[in-house]
Amino acid sequence: MDTVRRMFKRIISVSFGVIAGYLMTLGVVDVVQAWGLWPNRETARAAAQVREVMMLINKHYVDADAVTGDKLAGQAIGSMVDALDPYSGFLDTSSFRQLEEEIDSKFGGIGVQVEDIEGLITVVAPIAGTPGERAGILRGDVIVAVDGTDARGWKLDELIGRLRGKPGTEVKVTMERGSPVREVAFSLKREIIKVDSVRDVTLREDGIGYIRVSLFAESTGAEFVAAVRKLKGEGMRALVIDLRNNPGGLLTGAVEVVEPFFTKDELVVYTDGRNPRDRQELRAKNVLPRLTLPIAVLVNGGSASAAEIVAGALRDTKRAVLIGEKTFGKGSVQTVIPVRGDAGLRITTARYYTPSGVTIHERGIEPDVSLVMTPEQEKAVFLQRLRPDVVDPVVFEARFGVQMVEDTQLAAAVRELAAQLDGAAPTRRGADGQSDGQTEANSAPASSPTAEETE
Repeated sequence: MDTVRRMFKRIISVSFGVIAGYLMTLGVVDVVQAWGLWPNRETARAAAQVREVMMLINKHYVDADAVTGDKLAGQAIGSMVDALDPYSGFLDTSSFRQLEEEIDSKFGGIGVQVEDIEGLITVVAPIAGTPGERAGILRGDVIVAVDGTDARGWKLDELIGRLRGKPGTEVKVTMERGSPVREVAFSLKREIIKVDSVRDVTLREDGIGYIRVSLFAESTGAEFVAAVRKLKGEGMRALVIDLRNNPGGLLTGAVEVVEPFFTKDELVVYTDGRNPRDRQELRAKNVLPRLTLPIAVLVNGGSASAAEIVAGALRDTKRAVLIGEKTFGKGSVQTVIPVRGDAGLRITTARYYTPSGVTIHERGIEPDVSLVMTPEQEKAVFLQRLRPDVVDPVVFEARFGVQMVEDTQLAAAVRELAAQLDGAAPTRRGADGQSDGQTEANSAPASSPTAEETE
């Protein structure tokens, strides 16, 4: 459960005691009751009891500093929201702004990919052309201080928030590097880091195109359609859509990605929840004739939510063959509701279903062709995609600490599409869970409106 929370709540902080404390101390519970916003009296009584207990603790507990209204409210709301599911949460002002930056795919920062590796915030790779890359930050560098403040023990969200800021401002970052360990310090000016959600748009000589979608943001649909048109204009005859390690994003972005392959008003996905208004059908708005060409979609355990909508819709309608590994299985919709104080409540309101009525939630999607890659292979392929400018195997290994490898899942997709272009039938997963020619391997062979998202 902790792993799931880390995966889907990187851009969410639950440090919202101050805002929630002000709400409680201002008597917002009374106001809400007076306005009749509670769905029933039982909820109103429970809220009054919570308030009473908070006031008694605040008045009588031996350590007054430990039970301020802010702290008590933060603990109460945190426990209440976190108990719902791994995807719901309260967004304080900073977290709400960070969420908007993620959705916009644009922010001020230094341009490094970081992960929490055994409690150490470690650079996975610098992004090419950014301040971090130009300054000489390397894969494996461990961030130990930001602006002179010791960063050991910080959560990933906190550190990312400290690195980001207004473009043009300076941030000082101290790293530990190498063995024996030595400290290296960098003074960097933040820049707008534009994270393109549609990347690596390429066309092979045999007419097979490739598009990687790393997340679903506001601009993803337009970027994807432009990429498809570009490849089509260059003579594309088949297409690989790479959704591996795509954690999701905006539901509308997912629908826009599949629209070119659907007819107008054809059902792409629908959501259903506890209230009638949660039933929502999302249909293609494509006014042009749909593209008909062989498609292979690459997926793995990091393909989640909106990525699963795309994979499920294309596979459900027999428009694509899925290749790779079982997807994550996150099939719920979160609604972000703005809250006073420039904060927000992110809460699960519905689950989504593929056109045939199948839910992916906590099940995932099994690929038509199963081909598992080891974590080491995935890391190498990821770095190769992230840094296509480093083509020498010796230089690549020296810089990133891993050897270059073949992307065997992509190779399998190319073989599948080449066979279809030669007249073979698409590989489909049968009712028995097996696919025609299925391959299993442990390692690869040689106050704004509410915003709905599926992050």
